[in-house]
Amino acid sequence: MEATMAGFLEKLELGEPTEHLNMTVFPILASRNHCPEYLTLKEALDKKLLTVTEVSTGGSVPELMAINAADVPILLLDGEELSGAKQNRVLNTTILLKEHSETIIPVSCTEQGRWSYRSHEFNESGNILSKNIRWKKARKVHENLKMACVFMSDQGEVWDDIAALSHDAGVHSSTGAMNDVYKSKEETLDEYLKAFPTVPGQRGLLVFINGKVSGFDVISLGSAYGALHQKLIKSYAMDAYLDARKGKGGYTVTTDRAKMFLDDILSCREEKYQSLGHGWDYRYEGKSIVGSALLYKETVIHTAFFGTTESGKVGNMVGPRQRRGHRV
Repeated sequence: MEATMAGFLEKLELGEPTEHLNMTVFPILASRNHCPEYLTLKEALDKKLLTVTEVSTGGSVPELMAINAADVPILLLDGEELSGAKQNRVLNTTILLKEHSETIIPVSCTEQGRWSYRSHEFNESGNILSKNIRWKKARKVHENLKMACVFMSDQGEVWDDIAALSHDAGVHSSTGAMNDVYKSKEETLDEYLKAFPTVPGQRGLLVFINGKVSGFDVISLGSAYGALHQKLIKSYAMDAYLDARKGKGGYTVTTDRAKMFLDDILSCREEKYQSLGHGWDYRYEGKSIVGSALLYKETVIHTAFFGTTESGKVGNMVGPRQRRGHRV
């Protein structure tokens, strides 16, 4: 594993875990070290320093145009959802948009039943793709990076997974929008948000659901993590809620088990790709683990690792539907 990444992981500290129903969260703590400054998606949109639109009037499902007018980079997080324009989308990978730049960014659609303008520009929905869909998307992106060096997902699989999410949540959306599921479960998700507030020095979280590792996210800037904390909690909580609906109970998780997961990450296989913004995009695969990291100026800007199943390992041949792309 790349030395900067390995050193970063080895220095992470786990805070005291908190439990709510079947979900356990360990805050990940890190000291404030020198690292590049940047804005989050919401901060940049609120300050009108970021504009995200369709790439053209006709649009292209797997691509959007992002224009950064700021003097600093802007962090777009893997799985963050953008709402509006012709249909809602999520980021396929974490990107640190360069200052004063125009970048075509790779995305996946999270609203299958709409292809008409609601607005010229995108807003942020306040959601991140649910963890169980997010890791499967990450697996496909890794697969396509290996084969063609493109940050493309399997759009059909994403749509199928969102349809399953809606079904399991008992929610009907006229446009098949993931955002409608989150809105309908806002009261339930708020209970998870109340149960897992941020703590001083927090830069990330490690989540267990039903006693099994779900995943973790770490972000370099404390202020950026604070801005993204609730989105990340909801991403994991959606899966915890759905598991609870199926009658699965909670389990006690020890700190030793949490540390074991972090140790297992160090043995993952690593591949390196040029990012679409600043830095390098690293991809990881291990036994029942899929992960990624964005490194810039010897700093881990964002990293995420997920517990998976053996059937979800990277390596299956990309299907014709995926290779064709999804231009409209």
